[in-house]
Formats: sequence, C-alpha cells, structure tokens
Amino acid sequence: MVRKQSDDEASSASAPAQAAREAQQPPAKAEPKQRSTSVVIFALMIAMLLAMLDNMIVGTAMPTIVGELGGLEHLSWVVTAYTLATAASTPIWGKLGDMYGRKGVFLTSIVIFLGGSALSGMAQSMGELIGFRAIQGLGAGGLMVGVMAIIGDLVPPRERGRYQGIMAGVMAVAMIGGPLVGGTLTDHLGWRWIFYINLPLGAIALAAITAVLHLPKKRSEGRIDYTGAALLTVGITALVLITTWGGNEYAWGSGQIIGLGAVGVLSLAAFLYVETRVAEPVLPLHIFRNPNFSLVTAIGFLTGFVMFGSTTFLPLYQQTVQGATATNSGLLLLPMLLGMLVVSLVAGRVTTATGKYKIFPIVGGLLITVGMFLLSTMDTETTRFTSGAFMAVLGMGMGCLMQTTMLVAQNSVEMKDMGVGSSSATLFRTLGGSFGVAILGALFTNQVRDTMTERGGGKAAAITSGSAQLDPASLKLLPPPIRDAYTHAVASGAHQVFLWGALISIVGAVAAWFVKEVPLRGAAAKSTDGDDAAAADTAPIAETV
Repeated sequence: MVRKQSDDEASSASAPAQAAREAQQPPAKAEPKQRSTSVVIFALMIAMLLAMLDNMIVGTAMPTIVGELGGLEHLSWVVTAYTLATAASTPIWGKLGDMYGRKGVFLTSIVIFLGGSALSGMAQSMGELIGFRAIQGLGAGGLMVGVMAIIGDLVPPRERGRYQGIMAGVMAVAMIGGPLVGGTLTDHLGWRWIFYINLPLGAIALAAITAVLHLPKKRSEGRIDYTGAALLTVGITALVLITTWGGNEYAWGSGQIIGLGAVGVLSLAAFLYVETRVAEPVLPLHIFRNPNFSLVTAIGFLTGFVMFGSTTFLPLYQQTVQGATATNSGLLLLPMLLGMLVVSLVAGRVTTATGKYKIFPIVGGLLITVGMFLLSTMDTETTRFTSGAFMAVLGMGMGCLMQTTMLVAQNSVEMKDMGVGSSSATLFRTLGGSFGVAILGALFTNQVRDTMTERGGGKAAAITSGSAQLDPASLKLLPPPIRDAYTHAVASGAHQVFLWGALISIVGAVAAWFVKEVPLRGAAAKSTDGDDAAAADTAPIAETV
C-alpha cells in the first residue's frame, strides 16, 4: 500500500514536468495538416476559377459558335441559361451541404459542372448548347457556394483574412484571362475547347479534394424542403429574366415583363410563407434576424450592382471612345483589378492580425463612391492613364468589400448554417449584379439614343434604334460625323451609368456604419491567456483535414 502510494505521488509529481516537456515539443502531425490544408485551398481555388472563368471565356467565342451552329436569335440564351441555373441553384446547394455534408455535395457539383462542360463541347445545335449550358450552371452554383462554405468550415474567421488575397487574385485572373484564353483557344483549337479546358482543371480539383479533404459526415433526419426550393427557383428565375429581357427582348412596360414581375413577387411571397412552416427550410429566415448578416447581405447586393454594372460598360467606353481593341480593353481593366488585389491582401492581413474588420466596409463604400464619381467625369478627351487611375480607386473599394462582406456574413451565422449563410450572401451579390447590368444598361441605352438624336439628328438616332452598342467593325464603317456623334453619345451614357452608380454606392457606405464589430470566431487563438479556449476553438478545424 505504501509502495503504491509513493508511486502515485511520484507519478503525480512528474506529471507537470512531463506536460511541460510535451508542450515544448511541436505536434507530430502539424506540418502534414498544414500541407493538406494548403492542397485543399489550392483545389478550391481551381474550382472557384472554373465557375468564374466560364462566362468570361465564352463571350469571345460567341461569333464563331453562331457561325457554326446557327441560331443567332437564341444567342443570348447561351449566357442566360447558365446565369439562371447558377442563381436558382445557389441556395439549394448551400442547404444540401448543411444537411448532408459539404464534401459529397461539393464533389457532386464538380461532376455536374464537368459533365455540362463536356456536353457543351459536343453540342451539335444551339438548342443543345443552351440545354448543356444550363447543366453547367447547375454545377457552377454548387462550386461557388461550396468553396466559400468549406473555407468557412476549415478556417476560423480570424484566420480567414489571409486567404482573401488569393480569392481576389482568382477573380482578377478570371476577368483578365477569360477573354484572352477564350480568344486564343477559339483561334487555334476551335470553340469547343473553351469547354473542354474545364475537364483537366476540374479533374485536378476533384482528385485533390477527394484525397485530402476530410470533413465530418452528416446525415439529416429532416426532409428536403422541395416546395420552398421550387418557389424560390421560380422567383429567382422570374427576377433574372426581368433583368435580362427588360429593355432588350421586351419593353419594360410590356405584358411579358409585368407578368414576370407578378410571378416573381407571388412566388417569393409564397416562399416566405412556406419557410415559416417547414422543419428544414431551404433558406432559414432566422439568419436574417442577425443585424450584421442582413446588413452585409444588403451591402453585397449593392456591391454586385455597382461592380458588374461598371465592368460591363467600362470596356465599351474604352473601345468606342478611347479606341482600344477588344483584347486591350480587358487588359486596361488591370488597374482596377490590381487595386482590388492589393487592398484585399492588406485587409486580410490586418483582419488576421488584429481581428478588426469594420473599417473596411466603411472605407470600401466610400472608395467605391469616389471611384464611381471620378469615372462619371470621363469624356471623349479623357486619357487612358486618367481612366486607369479612376479605376484603381474603384478597385481599392472593391478590395475592401468583396471578401470582407462574406467574412462577416459567415461569422454571423452558426456553423450548422454555414452553407445557407454563404449561399445567401453569394445569391444576393449575384442578383445585385443582374439588376445592376439591367438598370444601368437601360440608363445607358436611353442616354446614348438621346445624345445621338441631339448631335446627329434622325439619321444618327436610327443607327442605335436596335441597340445602343455597336461593335468596333461597325463603328469604323460609319461616316465621320455619325461616328463622332456616337463617340460622344457613349461617353454621355457612361457618365450617366457611373453617376448613378456613385449615388447607389452612398447607400452601401451608410449601411456599413451600422455593422457591429462582433469578435471573429478563432480570435481566442491569438490570446496568451486563453490557451484552453483557443484549443477548444481550433481543434475541430484541425481535425477536419
């Protein structure tokens, strides 16, 4: 008995010393886990690039596609089908990931996207291509949501800032490289390769995620909210079609547009009613009770509105007024994208180091407002250097907002709602972009036609009666007086677009002031007095890889 007691005392006495020795030794598997996380992030960025690159890369090949397949009257549906499927499926993918596990759902979305890509490359008619593009869009919705939600699972919000620059870089590569890659593939290998190029990239992402990503498996006992999903899909489809067709296919006051508006409103009203009654809503409304989540979702909508609106009309201004080629106009966006990349990197580093983030939405809203106002001052005499400086200001504002709003949105929901939180933020930004292009496009078109009538008379106005956008080849064929009138008209239309964009940006800047700086999950890891809390907070994340 005495021997046993002395042994216990010796063991007890040596326990602190042993614990101290173990604490000084680095974890045996820390390096493999870090390496595995890096591989997963790399694979996720490939998947994100695939989703973002696709629309950019397709645009330059459209004339060649129409030349081979015909169906010019259905040309817009090649893009619209993809956009519709992406927007409508986004919230559904998010909910499926929350219910059944993120990894399997994400891998499924990659397979669907790659299948749609392969089928699009083999399309023999415009109808087939449109249908296969819709399949691609279904997968793309899961790619975007899956990337954001998985990063939300793997990396605490406090540490997530270090990856903001990577995501901003992927966006820059997609926006600049898309037209260049699309044109090169179309000219040298044929337009089908703009779809086939997705297959090897997707295969790399698929293999890496399958082998390295290990997330806890889930199995929900609840049933999928099919009614809510159907109503939400109808509502989103109606809204996207309004923004796509309004002022183009049909007049804004036409029965078709008004009918779509009624369908959209009724579907979304019924959707809200259903979501309050079902056990597992596809979009839980309780996440919007968090003021921060609602605010950054609204800010994301406004950011999408301004960002997509501006990037749509900047190349047109550069080609028509400043004489840039289609390829060069993409490269001339580089100041905006570099500004976004650099500031996003800085914002991420600061957020990771300090845990402070409220300043970035505020500064971002102000910079976007200033940048849009500066762009509204451009005219026919503005140099490329000056417009590049204005774009850099706009890009810096975007860099403050793009990833920070997603970070705050994910930090504002519980881990079990990470998927629907990420998908909601993504959906509202996408819808903001659709509305931005449609509404700012209508302002642009009306201003161009009014200016053409004022400067060139009825003959000049007739040139833009079908469309306010002329391609460079058609522009060169115009008589010098008409061409001069059109150049001034485009500059005037761009002025209206950017001025209204600046006014709308003010709303986002004001909303940012009301965001509360709630401590980011994972912040305890930086505390020297809270080692136990830090371990408890980060351990589940470390175990996922």
